Amino acid sequence: MPIAPVIQPASGFVPPSVAGPLGAQERFAAGNAFRRISVEDKRVINSKADVNQLVPFKYKWAWEKYLAACANHWMPQEINMSRDIGLWKDPAGLTDDERRVVKRNLGFFVTADSLAANNIVLGTYRHITAPECRQYLLRQAFEEAIHTHAYQYIVESLDLDAGEVFNAYNEIPSIREKDEFLIPFIDTLTDPTFRTGTPESDQKLLRSLMVFSCLMEGLFFYVGFVQILSLGRQNKMTGAAEQYMYILRDESMHCNFGIDLVNQIKLENPHLWTPQFRDEAQELFRRAVELEYRYAEDTMPRGVLGLNAPMFKEYLRFIANRRCQQIGLEALYPGASNPFPWMSEMIDLKKERNFFETRVIEYQTGGALSWD
Repeated sequence: MPIAPVIQPASGFVPPSVAGPLGAQERFAAGNAFRRISVEDKRVINSKADVNQLVPFKYKWAWEKYLAACANHWMPQEINMSRDIGLWKDPAGLTDDERRVVKRNLGFFVTADSLAANNIVLGTYRHITAPECRQYLLRQAFEEAIHTHAYQYIVESLDLDAGEVFNAYNEIPSIREKDEFLIPFIDTLTDPTFRTGTPESDQKLLRSLMVFSCLMEGLFFYVGFVQILSLGRQNKMTGAAEQYMYILRDESMHCNFGIDLVNQIKLENPHLWTPQFRDEAQELFRRAVELEYRYAEDTMPRGVLGLNAPMFKEYLRFIANRRCQQIGLEALYPGASNPFPWMSEMIDLKKERNFFETRVIEYQTGGALSWD
């Protein structure tokens, strides 16, 4: 009886990081033919298991985050922007400082989420070899697209100068400096010649994941979130503030997933977490706090909305401490406290549903949400 040929996936289906000297097809035929995958075969990076097989689950935390993200689906055009439009068109509706806050926020965020999406699709996804984690990354990439859509929707609704807003990352120093801090870590992962599999390259991947989860999504977004949500708390720009609430919810999940990913890689590769690596990581945290504080000073040269830049110095130190502790680093700023405790309620969704009372369309998947 003739023997059935072994089905061999195209080499493009195997992450380039795990392709060995034999090449993807030869490795598959030689080592994996006729053998079903077990959970022991799976690893977050440098796995030799078939990345196309989602089950058996090993990283159930990643799958659960994927399901939670799907249940929290939303779209920008569901949110009523009529009050924002009227307020923005009214010459006396907002102060010049409040308008500056809105424009600076949009100027940073419209490109920041595009950077995040590119980093996932063109970089991170290629090097993560756990299918459960890849599943969440696909959902995260879609959410980054929704966020970019949301900012564009706000810009369009308010009839802002799109050229001014979308080019802010080139023209506003406080925004450009944050992006320039991030871009080398994107370039590392999106470089087509980059491969994991050595301690040096694996540390580069780990460092980039840490920067994006803890510093971009976990720190660089928070001055803007506080500012726009503060407007909403004063019954101003309530449509934009509602969208920022949903974006904050998504970004909190992105940050938590990224931290779990970092910690899982550390657990599976403890040799990467050297004293020198930890020292370098803490320096990145310090630099990020400095850059975000400069952004706070730029967006609020004077007090506005009951806020001022010095308040954010404490807040950013508080957040940096929390991010450090979440990945096993020592706190950088002992004793830092949270001057905005109401932000914790926003993140935890304690009062989300009826907070602004501006929503006119319910989620199609709203029954899956928990509002307790």
